[in-house]
Amino acid sequence: MDGVTTLVGQGLYMAMAAVTGLMLARVLRIDNTLGCLIAGVVAGILLPVIEFDTGIRADNLHQLVFFVILPVLIFEAAWRIEPKLLKRWMGPILLLSTLGVAICALLTAVLIYYGIRHPGFPWIAALLTGTILAATDPVAVINKLRQTRADKELLTVVEGESLFNDAASIVLFSLVLGAAMHTVVEGAEVTGVPLFGMADMSLYFTVIFFGGLALGLMCGLLTAIVVLFLGSAGAALATLVLSAFGTFYLAEHVVHVSGILAVMVCAVVTRICLREQEDTFLADVGPTWEWLGLLFSALIFVIMGLVITPGMFTSQWLAMLIAIMAAVGARALAIFLVAPLCRFVGPPLLKPWRLVLSWGGVRGVIALALVLSLPTELPYWYTIQAMVFGVVLFSLLVQGTSTRFLINRMADAEAEKLEGARSSGGH
Repeated sequence: MDGVTTLVGQGLYMAMAAVTGLMLARVLRIDNTLGCLIAGVVAGILLPVIEFDTGIRADNLHQLVFFVILPVLIFEAAWRIEPKLLKRWMGPILLLSTLGVAICALLTAVLIYYGIRHPGFPWIAALLTGTILAATDPVAVINKLRQTRADKELLTVVEGESLFNDAASIVLFSLVLGAAMHTVVEGAEVTGVPLFGMADMSLYFTVIFFGGLALGLMCGLLTAIVVLFLGSAGAALATLVLSAFGTFYLAEHVVHVSGILAVMVCAVVTRICLREQEDTFLADVGPTWEWLGLLFSALIFVIMGLVITPGMFTSQWLAMLIAIMAAVGARALAIFLVAPLCRFVGPPLLKPWRLVLSWGGVRGVIALALVLSLPTELPYWYTIQAMVFGVVLFSLLVQGTSTRFLINRMADAEAEKLEGARSSGGH
């Protein structure tokens, strides 16, 4: 077969596995992500039997996830955020997604480093793992919350923090990865010193972070102008999809700023500018992004199932357990340390919300994409990959399934308080 035919066949194979996973989830009454993960594992087992090659490689998976799947998922998640609520909670969201991410990454690294205590796993490796695990998955978190009776303001905080912290963690990951590769290229000791000073890191973070915001603003305004000019439902949907891919590509490949932030801001700005058209030719935008998000979210977990190897769970099980405890503990500590400061930059975070933010910090697409982009020149890449896979699986199987119960219990408690207050007032 020629290259194009092979590519189509590979895409169809993964899409069929995704649909199979959705069917499996419905039959077994489990979450869609779990169904797609199981379907991916089964599809991977069948590959040698049917003598088929999916084309997925360590050197192309990062590009597939970042430039094809991620733009759709981020745009879809950001399009659903209520702009008014996002504006109200922007201060706490930015605080949690910057200072909170930095604290979470550092605490995770410390716990993993002293938990493993092996000469082949230096401090820079632990820091790399910490930056990867600091990113929570907005897609998984949002899907879970929308299936509950979560308060709209809580939903906005969790959505916004998940989207913004991905951008922050990717910037930190790039810095630490540069330092790690520097030690390898220069032939230095594997425990080498960081390549950047604190001032350089701060400048780099500022440019990437706020550059993404600025680019997203411009792309959002341009998208809104084009949609208004075209003035038809089909053309509007095509423009929005093109805008998601184009904004991410422009940010990451041309301007070299945060693609996640650029796409997120583009979606929010476009929706604000086109709010008067949501009942006219943009009435089908919501359902369209919903099925696109469902398909691409299913695909990423199918891919995860394809790349998981049984050997990870036999040779790296202890490292996985350490990473799980470190990731969960560091996330909780970071949230409860930063949350009291939110009242200085916006509305205070309620204590039950802090519990949801800490336990609901599910790892998924972003962590998976980052760990699969690790160069194999790093001697500890496989250990990091195994740990991240372990944390992602724990998030899906334990945190993801229990977060819904936690939020529903919180809603019941609030309802009981309100009913009690009404009863007291009646007497």
